[in-house]
Amino acid sequence: MTTELVPADFTVPRTLTAGGFRLEPLGEQHNASDLAAWTSSVDHIRATAGFTGGWPPAGGMTPEQNLADLRRHADDFAHRRGFTYTVLETPGDAVVGCVYIYPDREDPSVTKVSSWVRADRSELDAVLHRTVSAWLAEAWPFGEVRYHPR
Repeated sequence: MTTELVPADFTVPRTLTAGGFRLEPLGEQHNASDLAAWTSSVDHIRATAGFTGGWPPAGGMTPEQNLADLRRHADDFAHRRGFTYTVLETPGDAVVGCVYIYPDREDPSVTKVSSWVRADRSELDAVLHRTVSAWLAEAWPFGEVRYHPR
């Protein structure tokens, strides 16, 4: 049985807007733009702190596989097991990255956060990290958070 990452009485934030981007829950509506964003930046993402595993897959994914992945993240969000936000360019709605907030697999009392941005928007990486770190500290009920520095 997987437990909720946050208390039942906590209102999960739906958005965060900062200079040049906004976060909103990742969903099916982002499929095409999300797929285009990460497939254009596989090497860049793999070189980003916190992405040492096999994601993103070097061989890519079909749109249907990516959609299934987005649905899994949306289900986690709905059931409060983890929270994945798409990073959208503002103004506009182009996907420029993602933020993942999940319990650490080895120590579920620790919240693990990772994020990536497209290679052509790499200047947002440090800004996103600072903004999300402050947001997590101010607006979320987490104890220990591990988010690789930039």
